[in-house]
Amino acid sequence: MSSSFLAQVDRIFDEAAKHTSHHPTLLRQIKTCNAVIKFSYPIRRDDGTLEVIEAWRAQHSHHKLPTKGGIRYAPDVHEGEVIALATLMSYKCAVVDVPFGGAKGGICINAKKYSQGELERITRRYTFELVRKNFIGPGLDVPAPDYGTTSREMAWIADTYAQLRPGEVDASACVTAKPLAEGGIRGRTAATGRGLFYGVREICRDAALMTSLGLTPGLAGKRVAVQGLGNVGYWAARCMSEGGAILVGLSDMEGTIANPKGLDLEAVMAHRKANGTILTFPGAASSSPRGVDVLELPCDILAPCALELQLTAENAPRVQAKIVAEGANGPTTPEADEILHQRGVLVIPDIYINAGGVTVSYFEWLKNLSHVRFGRMEKRFDEQAFNRLVGAIESASGKKFSPEEHRALAAGADEEDLVNSGLEETMITSWQQIKATRERLDNKVTPRIAAFVTAIDKIATSYQDLGIFP
Repeated sequence: MSSSFLAQVDRIFDEAAKHTSHHPTLLRQIKTCNAVIKFSYPIRRDDGTLEVIEAWRAQHSHHKLPTKGGIRYAPDVHEGEVIALATLMSYKCAVVDVPFGGAKGGICINAKKYSQGELERITRRYTFELVRKNFIGPGLDVPAPDYGTTSREMAWIADTYAQLRPGEVDASACVTAKPLAEGGIRGRTAATGRGLFYGVREICRDAALMTSLGLTPGLAGKRVAVQGLGNVGYWAARCMSEGGAILVGLSDMEGTIANPKGLDLEAVMAHRKANGTILTFPGAASSSPRGVDVLELPCDILAPCALELQLTAENAPRVQAKIVAEGANGPTTPEADEILHQRGVLVIPDIYINAGGVTVSYFEWLKNLSHVRFGRMEKRFDEQAFNRLVGAIESASGKKFSPEEHRALAAGADEEDLVNSGLEETMITSWQQIKATRERLDNKVTPRIAAFVTAIDKIATSYQDLGIFP
């Protein structure tokens, strides 16, 4: 990510701010990063040598606490990138009504070049530094995974925090996306990709909007291309395929495969696991060693779910999709965004469409604070009530349901059902708010600007309610 990433984020903010009536001082407060910390510490490698690790944590906004954001392990991570990502997290949380401020962390390493033991030492020392400087805690700042990190690192963070804060009953809420056994929540792994699906499906239900794009309403039959087969891309592709879309293009680090008649996602994943590449997949009609080629495939919906800055002024004129759903953070440069807008392409912004992860992280945080699994208290009660209702229907109609039908009709919601329901509600409601903002501005702004305006208004209200700003 280039050093100008923060400038690009601020440029979008400035454009959105023109469509608000907030006091300039308030806008400057919303825009400014409140706190950033950098620290260096030594770790001993497995061969006995010492290495100095550089790391950061930025807390962009304290208008709501705790702050929230992932920790990125990458060899090119730097302070400007961390601040930019923390800034986007503030706006993302506001857009989807998650009561967090934005934060982000980064450690300057290539995780693939370190052993598990070395990564554990790096992570635990990073946590120690955060605790020592009061930059982590259930009511202060709650990290999560990002590029280069997983639930494993989150488990190490939670364990280290608990050791340094003995007796703190809410210690497990200091970090989210933990393994289930460590206080995690069902549905978190699929959350970002599933949230993208819910958002795209809701947008595709808008008949007037689809007509303006030259598309028919509904997701079924839409041709979809997905860049990236990591966690986000895989679940986005899977959910959209299950929703009736046709996967015509997929890409990962090895390159791109395509078939206008459709690709079987699970067969592709099985082939990659067995052969180490998707390029030799027998169901592909064409392939390319360039992963970015998926961006230019003929399709209705393009979901860039890999890296940042993939859609640029150079390739944006060749994008054939009618809808771009930004599964990754910052995959579209401002120049490309403008080109796509001028061409009539609907770009669904990252601060909305990939907010499923932070939404379900919020649910996990609530679960950790309440110390009870979602569904534990009401699931059996609901099943008993539904059983009586199904029985009453059978008696009144004289028709007996099969045992399978009866179980399906009477099943109570478990934790994952409730998580997915909450995620679906969040994505639908948030898009309707963005849509309302666009309509209030006579549809003269892009969805990205409308999303930023929505976020600015919500954050401004938080400050105004405190009587700090007019």
